[in-house]
Amino acid sequence: MTARIFLKLIVSVLCVLMVALAAVDVLASRVVEANYRETLTRELTDKGNILSMLYRAGDGPERARAIARAAGSRVTVIAPDGRVLADSEADPSHMENHKNRPEVAAALSGMPGSSVRRSPTIGAEFLYVAVPCNQGAMRLAVPLVEVAVQVNSIRRRMLASTAIAFLPAIIVAAFFARFVSAKLGAIIDYAGTLAEGNFRARLAAPGTDELGVLGNKLNDTGEKLEVMFDQLQHEHRELEKLEQIRKDFVINVSHELRTPLASIQGYSETLIDGAIHDPENNLRFLQIIRQNAERLTSLASDLLTLSRAEMKSQKFQFASYRIGSLLRDCLDAVRPMADKKRIELRLEPIEDSVEVFCDSKAVHQLMGNLLENAIKYTPEDGIIFVGAHVLSAGGDIVEVHVRDTGIGIPAADLPRLFERFYRVDKARSRELGGTGLGLAIVKHLARAHGGDVRVESALGQGSTFFFTLPVHDTGMPERGGAVASELTVS
Repeated sequence: MTARIFLKLIVSVLCVLMVALAAVDVLASRVVEANYRETLTRELTDKGNILSMLYRAGDGPERARAIARAAGSRVTVIAPDGRVLADSEADPSHMENHKNRPEVAAALSGMPGSSVRRSPTIGAEFLYVAVPCNQGAMRLAVPLVEVAVQVNSIRRRMLASTAIAFLPAIIVAAFFARFVSAKLGAIIDYAGTLAEGNFRARLAAPGTDELGVLGNKLNDTGEKLEVMFDQLQHEHRELEKLEQIRKDFVINVSHELRTPLASIQGYSETLIDGAIHDPENNLRFLQIIRQNAERLTSLASDLLTLSRAEMKSQKFQFASYRIGSLLRDCLDAVRPMADKKRIELRLEPIEDSVEVFCDSKAVHQLMGNLLENAIKYTPEDGIIFVGAHVLSAGGDIVEVHVRDTGIGIPAADLPRLFERFYRVDKARSRELGGTGLGLAIVKHLARAHGGDVRVESALGQGSTFFFTLPVHDTGMPERGGAVASELTVS
């Protein structure tokens, strides 16, 4: 590529120099020829003025030839009436009247004259110069062949000098062409690299000249394309993740709906087929239908909550609350459920001065999900501990925990515990009526407050769920969609 560009530049420069040389030749030749003719005309005029005084009336052709030899040109003597009296190269008796010749007419009128034309006598181009004399006019003529010879000699010398003068220009042009071709070739190669999709490549040391500016612009373009390409790749990966999540979500929802709907349909058909009149089973069948309907209602409610989060439509009303009062209210809400399993709900001591900045309804829903899970997976006569403490040294974050004495969670399941529809024991979870969305909602609500969630557990040793809340206003938006993406890609 560089060699081709160099060759084209050199050929272009040589063409320009050749055109310039031709122009110099044409223009200079005309100037030289004009100057030479003008000089020759003056010389012939001066010679004619001198030689006209040497010619006397009655002198014959021999005298004219002698004067011509002395002048180095053809000499013609013309009478006032235009007749040729003598000529150094022709017989005057055979020559036509010269009165109407421009140079002769000027000389007969008393002024030197000159003209260029073809001689009808000799048959060649001549420069004619005529001056006044005692006999009428004396005309000197020089063939233009001599003028052309002199002009061509001057032209050759001038063209040789000009060509020699062009040699440094050619050398400089060669260096310039090499420099430009190297830069331009590098720029073209880099543009090809960008076209092939390698946006991380850069053009080394572009410089500050015009080609350097072009190189810098291409480097800027490469950087921008690299950023855009990385963004597109990231967005493509995110779209693939979202598409997979969507597929998983559809599969999970379909699976979750299929079991209760199949149960409702099966027992309904059994009742319709006659079991409704069976006093031993009809109430039991209706109770099963009711439980599955409640399960569907719970699933729809949880899906609606997640949908609001992803659509950024869930609204919060943040305010400062005493954390002790909030937790007591949450425990009171689930106490009847705990009493049925003889599970003790114990609130650990909390300073009355500890406050959190939150949405009370969201915290009630968050705590409700954690407490319901703890009650479901804690055996009868167990204990559930609820507490809170200031986490940071500056007193800006409060961490709340819910600890149970239940069956615990395997370590392998802990990283995925807050994913949608993820269950540690699917059969037991469905038996207990779980939707698989409760902990995902907990994660969303905690992050909507600028906090986070975590869990500590071991099989047979119970589980402890933690979440954090801010003490002061952190400027969180009053719409829960702020963390919907976190929830979606969990």
